[in-house]
Amino acid sequence: MITVKPNENIYLYGLDNFFFEIADLYKKRKMPNRIILSGKKGLGKSTLSYHLINYILSTNEDLPYDQKNLVINKNNKSYKLVKNNSHPNFYLIDLFDGKKNINIDQIREMISYTNKSSFNNLPKFILIDHIEFLSKNSINALLKVVEEPNDNVFFFFINNSEHNLLPTLNSRCIKFNINLTFNEVVNICNSLNDVDLFKLINPDLISYYNTPGEIISFINFFNEKKINLQECTLKDLLLILINKAYYKKDKFVKNLIINFIELFFLKQYKLSKTNKYLLKFYKVFINKAHNIEKFNLDEESLFLEFKSKMLNE
Repeated sequence: MITVKPNENIYLYGLDNFFFEIADLYKKRKMPNRIILSGKKGLGKSTLSYHLINYILSTNEDLPYDQKNLVINKNNKSYKLVKNNSHPNFYLIDLFDGKKNINIDQIREMISYTNKSSFNNLPKFILIDHIEFLSKNSINALLKVVEEPNDNVFFFFINNSEHNLLPTLNSRCIKFNINLTFNEVVNICNSLNDVDLFKLINPDLISYYNTPGEIISFINFFNEKKINLQECTLKDLLLILINKAYYKKDKFVKNLIINFIELFFLKQYKLSKTNKYLLKFYKVFINKAHNIEKFNLDEESLFLEFKSKMLNE
């Protein structure tokens, strides 16, 4: 299984330009205290943050960050401490499993941390992942410390949804929009897998909108289920996912089904002679799919409706 955990990825692929731009700002003592890395989930934004943080924190260590190859040494002291979330100069806030929001208590604990003395005069780094899930109270509390951060405290905010990025936070930060071309995504996946992506996956299953993280995650999932992705068509895979009801136990699978359904609609739209009906059904269905949790909709009925109407099963 290929790791997709950002705090364990010792290699950085495809984001060289972003790394060197921000690292150069730090060298010149011009790095902003508040940086937003924005883009689709799975592009490597969190991994980029961990590499930048390791590059800075490991400067005077025995095994510092390898700037030439953009690699973290596994025996690097800062890497080990950050990986275990025990580095005195690193603080992580993320969305807890099963929670819908990052709550205000998490922000309050972080604020208390920023007021403590720095270790060895090194800068402190606050990494907040999934900022699109900050509650209103959390954002209000966060803005107070972001507006006037303590000296030598740097914030990295990871945003996976441009639509949900709040103007109040956006206006107080420097934002880097992260994106990759389709060829870059394929090359990164090839590097992570150490094998040609299209020898692992039927091209019918990949869209131009997939990110490396998404692709690696569903490769891992289907390998675990012993499903041959090279032999499966898009229809085959949707039938397997819906019939096996994997989505009832795994939120990742639910999102995966929705992504595959969007790809299915796109392919059908290009082939269909009844585009108006298809487009209408697509808009209604996708709107419901993206609001399953918000309106407490029955996802099983929704997926079975798609199976009946679009897969003829």
